[in-house]
Amino acid sequence: MDYRPRKSYGAWYGLIVGGVVFGICLWGINFSLGEEDRVLKLMLLIPAYLFLLAYIGFLVSAFGLGYKTGDKGLTIKAGFRRFTIPYDQINELIILEGHFNIFSMIGANWPGLKMGLFTVRGIGPVRLYSTRPSQGFLYIKSSQGLIGITPSDEVYSELLQTLEEKSGKTAIKFDIDSIPDEIKGENAREDNFFRLLLRINFIMLLAYGIYLAVFFPGSGAPNFIVLLLVLALALFFFNIGNAERLYQFSSTGGYAMLALGILVTGIFFILTLGELSL
Repeated sequence: MDYRPRKSYGAWYGLIVGGVVFGICLWGINFSLGEEDRVLKLMLLIPAYLFLLAYIGFLVSAFGLGYKTGDKGLTIKAGFRRFTIPYDQINELIILEGHFNIFSMIGANWPGLKMGLFTVRGIGPVRLYSTRPSQGFLYIKSSQGLIGITPSDEVYSELLQTLEEKSGKTAIKFDIDSIPDEIKGENAREDNFFRLLLRINFIMLLAYGIYLAVFFPGSGAPNFIVLLLVLALALFFFNIGNAERLYQFSSTGGYAMLALGILVTGIFFILTLGELSL
């Protein structure tokens, strides 16, 4: 029996945002660097294409995410990847509810989609194959690892009943809000100062991009300044995930990483203003 995850536009979000970001970055590198900059161009293009391949892999997995129960066990489908958890290897079934503090270790962490290795404060590491896990997810402890899935509300009960019958385990409910706050920690996205720094980063990056789009064409300024936009864009997305991850161990470190992004984008902006005003 096939089961779909909760309805979400996370995969489409990843496609649109990823298409724009990688499109700008690859175009910017090729536009700003000529044959005389071949070494630097290769140094930037090779990791860019490697990240693009990995990103495409996550996109394919996001669009193909689903769950299936069969005679052998629960199969999780994520694009081209499929793996089965045998029923006799399921140790516990836990319905996790409450207010989660989840941060990514490695994987796709987009609005409406979390896929990869994550840490849930108060619970521990878990491999999520999920859409909207903040609304709760089914936590499966098995000999193959700790797995989190989010079947759609319409089929949740049916899937859970099948797993209980086949595995011989009775699912238990656990409210993560019962965990003390000092163990669960604070979600970075609920920290007002963290969110303020994040917004400033985004506004400065957007303003920088608009400024270049309006004033650069035909200005006579060197093409190299377009590379500054590529670097600012790459730094922004690098900082988002890493600042949120660092915040869980040091809130000051998370602030500092976002502040660094603001500083670097500001410097790029000043350099560009100087070039376009000449």
